[in-house]
Amino acid sequence: MALSLVPPTFPTKTVFGKLLILFILVPVAELYLFITLGDQLGLGNTLAIIFVTAILGAALTKSQGRRAMLKFQQATNEGRMPAREAMDGLMILLAGAVLITPGFLTDAVGFLLLVPPVRTVVAGYLGKRLKEKIQIVTPGMPPQSPQEQVPQSKLDDGNVIDV
Repeated sequence: MALSLVPPTFPTKTVFGKLLILFILVPVAELYLFITLGDQLGLGNTLAIIFVTAILGAALTKSQGRRAMLKFQQATNEGRMPAREAMDGLMILLAGAVLITPGFLTDAVGFLLLVPPVRTVVAGYLGKRLKEKIQIVTPGMPPQSPQEQVPQSKLDDGNVIDV
């Protein structure tokens, strides 16, 4: 019989359940890393690494955030939908948030998200996962699916009659 830390009725299939597990496991892993690395490096060195990565992460996030904003503005000025640029900006924002959070694991994730090829891979994965869940509807375009079809209106069609 396998021993499980998660009760059988725990909602791991819901977003809430996954987030709950994430918010429990990440701090436990960070605490383990703090203790383990703190024993090997010493308290001063461990704290110095935490502060240096936070400052370096904030500076990198600021510079890459500026670059992402310029690319976003360039795409809109060219009349293109800035989907890739917006996704880059969101991932840079997430990277900045986890980089200022003290911890080695979160710093690793944050620095990885600041690497453009890694962001491209993550964006591709998220795009595939969200493609069937998000539907873009453009005004003036014909409906794409039965859920989008607008019922026939029983109101006047908008013609003005001058009496």
